[in-house]
Amino acid sequence: MRSAFFILLLLSVMLRADDWPHWLGSQGDSVWRESGIIDTFPAGGPKVLWRVKIGGGYTGPAVAEGRVYLMDRQVAEKSSVPGNAFARGIIPGTERVLCLDAKSGALVWEHRYECTYTMSYSTGPRCTPVVSGGKVWTLGAEGNLLCLDAANGKVLWSHDFKAEYGAKTPMWGFAGHPLLDGQRLICLCGGPGSVAVAFDKDIGKEIWRALDAREPGYCPPTMIEAGGSKQLILWHPQAVNSLDPATGKVLWSYPWEVRFGLTVATPRLAGDMLLFSSFYTSSKCFKLDAAKPAASLQWEGKSFSEKNTDTLHSLISTPFIENGHIYGVCSYGQLRCLKLDTGERLWETFAATTGEKPVRW
Repeated sequence: MRSAFFILLLLSVMLRADDWPHWLGSQGDSVWRESGIIDTFPAGGPKVLWRVKIGGGYTGPAVAEGRVYLMDRQVAEKSSVPGNAFARGIIPGTERVLCLDAKSGALVWEHRYECTYTMSYSTGPRCTPVVSGGKVWTLGAEGNLLCLDAANGKVLWSHDFKAEYGAKTPMWGFAGHPLLDGQRLICLCGGPGSVAVAFDKDIGKEIWRALDAREPGYCPPTMIEAGGSKQLILWHPQAVNSLDPATGKVLWSYPWEVRFGLTVATPRLAGDMLLFSSFYTSSKCFKLDAAKPAASLQWEGKSFSEKNTDTLHSLISTPFIENGHIYGVCSYGQLRCLKLDTGERLWETFAATTGEKPVRW
């Protein structure tokens, strides 16, 4: 059985706690708004406050109101994860939702359920939990959506995307982090007419479903404001789409065939620019219309190679935009800086890459 450690580090005694209740933080922009943040680590590294052994997985922790929520995977006895990460098999085991005390790491509660894995990279769940208003929502790697009581882990409602929507487990599992938008919990699902599905967050009733595609991809549903309205951005392996989050109606769409379904990295908004990055098919940047929900292509990369790259081929890590510049990790570990308005590469370095260089993904 594979296991990992979840570690909390003490960065500064002056630090003011700031909740991180879902993917990319409280405002969905990957900005940490703590006070008293240090800009260098002390000699020997930050002090470890506590360490907890958990099972395998890729989910990030959600931190809210003094508790830490995350998911992991425990492989059944006499079963094993294939040595080849790309291999797909039938691997019995359980997925778990864990709630820990943020100060001590003590287990507050856990919820587990049987879950046989059939995807590649079968170490564990992918999606970061969503925490709000006394509830926790989780999405497992085989499409099990749960709403739990944040206080005790009791299941309040659930959906099985494969059984209810005819979705097929993607090659790398269900990996699009759910998005909470008011009363709606918006999920990347799959199946006929249901690339995305919005549920009532409290009772689990379907509100709308939208879009057809060969596969849903892995990119999290992303909310932006542009053209005088809120827009739900859904990027699947055949197109970039903007939807009305209240109804699921398509506002605009741009065709884009992405190899191997690798729509992964979260889109990034900066002013009126919306950036997308993929592994083989490079990047595209759209200019959003200021008067209405619409977009035009600002620039795009021309490379279709994972090695001979031009702009940014960031696959799993989400790029960051600051002061008109894009910063992101390219396909083989290069940290790159590009101009936001043109996509021109200004520099790249391996200085931040640890271990073997270059390293794929």
